[in-house]
Amino acid sequence: MDVTITPRAWDAAPAFAPMPAPHESARDLVVTDRAILRGGVPWIPISGELHYSRIPRARWGERARQLRAGGITVASTYVFWLHHVPLRGEPRFDGALDVGAFVDECAGAGLDVALRIGPWAHGEARNGGFPDWVQQATVAHRTDDPAYLALVAEWFGQLAEALDGRARPGGPIIAIQLENELYDRPEHLVTLKRLASEAGIAAPLWTATAWGGAQLPDGEVFPLYGGYGDGFWTEPEAPWDDTFRQHYFFSHVWDDPGVGADVRATQGFGETTMDASPSAFPPATCELAGGMATAYHRRPWPVGADVAAVAHTKIGNGSMWQGYYMYAGGTNPGSGLEESHATGYPNDMTRLSYDFHAPIGQAGDLRESAAVLRGQHAFLDAFGAPLADLPSALPDVLPHSVHDSETLRWAVRSDGASGFVFVNTHQPHEPLGRSAPTRVRIGSDLVFPDRPVDVPSGTLARWPFGLRVGESAVRWATASALTLLPGPTLVLVADDGIPVELAIGEDPARIVEPGAIDDVPVLVLASTDARRIWVRPGAERTLYRTDAQLMWDDADLFVRSDDDEPLVERYDPTTRSWMTLRAAPRGVPALRADVAVTALTPAQDPPVDYGFAGQRHSAPSPEAFDRHAAVFGLELPRWASDPRHDAVLEIDWAGDVGELRLAGATVDDRFWDGSVWTASILDLCLHAGELTLHLLPLAAGSTIWVPESAAARRVASVDALLALDAVRVVSRGPWRAITEST
Repeated sequence: MDVTITPRAWDAAPAFAPMPAPHESARDLVVTDRAILRGGVPWIPISGELHYSRIPRARWGERARQLRAGGITVASTYVFWLHHVPLRGEPRFDGALDVGAFVDECAGAGLDVALRIGPWAHGEARNGGFPDWVQQATVAHRTDDPAYLALVAEWFGQLAEALDGRARPGGPIIAIQLENELYDRPEHLVTLKRLASEAGIAAPLWTATAWGGAQLPDGEVFPLYGGYGDGFWTEPEAPWDDTFRQHYFFSHVWDDPGVGADVRATQGFGETTMDASPSAFPPATCELAGGMATAYHRRPWPVGADVAAVAHTKIGNGSMWQGYYMYAGGTNPGSGLEESHATGYPNDMTRLSYDFHAPIGQAGDLRESAAVLRGQHAFLDAFGAPLADLPSALPDVLPHSVHDSETLRWAVRSDGASGFVFVNTHQPHEPLGRSAPTRVRIGSDLVFPDRPVDVPSGTLARWPFGLRVGESAVRWATASALTLLPGPTLVLVADDGIPVELAIGEDPARIVEPGAIDDVPVLVLASTDARRIWVRPGAERTLYRTDAQLMWDDADLFVRSDDDEPLVERYDPTTRSWMTLRAAPRGVPALRADVAVTALTPAQDPPVDYGFAGQRHSAPSPEAFDRHAAVFGLELPRWASDPRHDAVLEIDWAGDVGELRLAGATVDDRFWDGSVWTASILDLCLHAGELTLHLLPLAAGSTIWVPESAAARRVASVDALLALDAVRVVSRGPWRAITEST
């Protein structure tokens, strides 16, 4: 079976966007309606959200370097007014609230910065990020009411003083987001932009969220979109929503009407419709799902492929800015700062944890999504410049709806002669089957592979065609493009279950095995290596292979591993071989131990529910929680307090709600969704006093929504579900320098 795409040409020559304004132009950034250019070369930013006020200050540098090693180029963060000014006239920018120091850490790690300054932010924060005194003020919030604008001007002035010139064109902050999910008040965004500028806050790029049919002021803000493959904001009994399904299909629709729709109704916004007119800006995102937060009533747990497939389709759709929310999880800087029914919001969220199932979890460990995204980001680093000039085209025969599980999902970015084929056969909840034997036809002249292939379920492919590599011409390949090393050497990664067929020049196509191809500058990596690969960008782009975790900045390369001598290899394109690198000694043994657990208080039978807000379950009150929760004493091994171990506590459990308490005060919490709960001993000071674990059973008749794997365990439990399967302490050890020599 052949499936066909007719490549399309651009409708017109690229046109300059009305940004940056001449007085804000900096960092050699230029924007057209096709792409962002940096130094005259198309550049696809990759932004990853992390919230400095939800991360210990001592971890900022580590997180920034972890982002960079994951292929992130722009660190994005909300600036929560609520966190900084809980009392009017007493702004705080010290400790983990020192936003200027955070910007410096990111810049030191080689990242640009995007600040999302609100004043309303959401981010699952109480009052959407408004301090209580602002929320309670007799003003028309999020409007041009002069009384409200006076409060905003006060806040912007405090923030500008704390940033101390960092948010001026030429500094590390390249983008400022105004407000968040503002739908029908374009004039207010213009006012906010003026107030920020008057306070001394500016950047080459001003952005705003565009989903939900948002009405944005022409030319004043760069519209950014989102894409979530699942969400906590739908009703507990609702099936997987069509607004989630759509992101596993290739399309040229960028709006996502589902994001924020539940909160929109509580904020006084009416129904909006998407403006389908062409934009003066290229298609860009700031909120591709890096994971998903957990509400009490609905608890999605996206796995790595769920996250990566959404991002993959956006590249095929023509994305010119890949932005993730969240990329690194965190912890609220105090209890009661979360979105809740009690504060007029439609969801009860965890009071402290903001792990988000992100690629970098709350404790700083990598999830499986990190490795898959890392490969996509390496591709964008190597091929982003030519990709930016390749229009996206969709198949001649499209899926008939978002419920079509038969039609192959694919797209092409091409100028007609060269480009990339993007294939996606993954979606959550309802897995797709293997395709019939297929070849792709691009235009009238190119058909490949020679031998039709079955595309397995779960495939995310980026097949190159018409690609010049030095003196060689790659007509096409059925392996995913990863990067381009000096020499040059094209690096491909085999897609699991698909033979690697390679066509070079006029020679007949051939099946090749993983390894360096003898007669052409191509390296093929096995599909089993895909998650072990790290690509360090730069003038001398470098390919590493290891089971350990890497991070870096401009100067240094670091590894974290259980092994005293971890195997870290660097590919040498000149010798076409892997070279072993040397790591500094670990310094402490790789230890792991079961934690001594003492049952202190038995659980009491819980009620079926604790009340509702509409159809959505309310979380138990602190009093109800304490009345029904089991209590366990935890005794950590002495070595766990040694900072050199940087140990984590792993809790494998089942139930409803869990809390970790230190000397009686809650320091971390979770709503159970089947995942292992991991907490950093150093970050939460878990070694500093009496540590107890409080677990609330999940009632047998509860109707909260949990993932399929967790639901199976709930169904298997006749009575209320409560289990503590294992509690472990694991030494992660220090980050160690790597010597870039054999």
